[in-house]
Amino acid sequence: MPAPLPAIRALPSWLLGRTAARGRALVAEALAAEGLKMWDHVVLSAVSDLGPVAQAELGRSIRLDPKDLVGVLNDLQGAGLVLREPDPRDRRKNAVSITEEGARLLARCERVAREANDALLSPLSEAERKQFMGLLIRISGTDG
Repeated sequence: MPAPLPAIRALPSWLLGRTAARGRALVAEALAAEGLKMWDHVVLSAVSDLGPVAQAELGRSIRLDPKDLVGVLNDLQGAGLVLREPDPRDRRKNAVSITEEGARLLARCERVAREANDALLSPLSEAERKQFMGLLIRISGTDG
């Protein structure tokens, strides 16, 4: 008996969605073992790359609603992973920076996220992985 939903399963968008969901689940599980949620990891990584960064600029860079960003930052600051201080360029704004503890946790999370992605791509050879990533970059509209 053929697999159900053959028309749906033939759609690249459906397959990409299923793959993305599986990838998110693997990464979320790995991050949870380190005590972080997905958005915590995204924000912590962005602060590491951009920081110190104005809170509003941070939200725009990761496309997270300002109210949601405040909640994530509250959690990260409460855990001692980021610091919010008045922005020296504009004291009306907050600048966010990563703490040493945040940098250590981020390094661990980057490692477990890579391992989760390796598990996701384990059915592919190294050459297929490289080709797949190149194709994903092309169709996603990102520049890599």
